Formats: sequence, C-alpha cells, structure tokens
Amino acid sequence: MQLEPLMITHAQEAAEILNDVRLHKWMGGAPPTREELEQRYQRQTVDHSPDGRYGWLNWMLRKRADGRLVGTVQATLYRSRPDRVEAELAWVIGHDFQGDGYGKEGASTMALWLRTQGVSGFVAHVHPEHRASAGIARALGMEPTGEVHDSEELWADFGPRDRPSDT
Repeated sequence: MQLEPLMITHAQEAAEILNDVRLHKWMGGAPPTREELEQRYQRQTVDHSPDGRYGWLNWMLRKRADGRLVGTVQATLYRSRPDRVEAELAWVIGHDFQGDGYGKEGASTMALWLRTQGVSGFVAHVHPEHRASAGIARALGMEPTGEVHDSEELWADFGPRDRPSDT
C-alpha cells in the first residue's frame, strides 16, 4: 500500500470507489458525487477543524502494484488531557477491494505512525454487524466498549497507561 495525503484532485477517483450503495449499508447516507467530495476535501485538506480543537489526517490508500485507489484512512486528533493526544480512526475501503487486507494495512500503518508521533490511544466507531471493520479495530488493539452512538459501537485502545478505569 501507498498512503498519500488527501488532495482535492482525489475527488474523481474517490467518487468512483465511494459511488457504491453496498458501502453505505454500514456508513449510512448515500454515495457522494464528485462535486460533494470536492467540497468535503476542500474542508478536510485544511488539516484541522474550523475551531482548531481537532487535527485531521486524511490519507488515500493506493495499491503500489498498479496505482489504483482502493480507499481512505482518517484520524481525528484531540487532547483528552493537556498532556495526552488521542485519535479517532476511520477507514473506508472500496467494496471491490474488501477482503484483501487493505483496510487493516492502511489503518495499521496510520496507527503505527501516530504512535511514533506521541498519540497515546485510539478509538473507532464500528457498526455492530460489520465484522470486517470489527476485525480491523481488533487488529489495532481496540476492544468494544459497549457504548453505542448513532448505531455504531465505540471501540477503544487507550494505550499502555491511563485507562479510564485507572483514573
């Protein structure tokens, strides 16, 4: 896999992958148009939320062998305490590329890099019936918390220290 920072010019390729109703079984909503993706990517390439409270990393996943775009990985960075940075991870792999390990490789690469940058813990929201995403979260060391938000369960790996039950 090759990970590359999100650019507005990715919208055309991404629209082809994301324009698949099978993906939205788990994500909800409808497939975005190229124009909608361009607008979204315009906002996301700023690398932080409008209020500056959250950092954004958005990377596109591309197969090295043939250069085809297969999906995305994202991290929203936030300070859970003044001395602690955590990340909410998300991944989307085009339906035709699922089952080949791209989601696990992309998310693992992002998580490993984030750990080297001082990120202490990770969370992800996974639909309870989406076994593939649950497998990726588990491979990243996350566990289901039992907390549900908008039909998705919160998975978490709070890192080697300061688990919520310890505070």
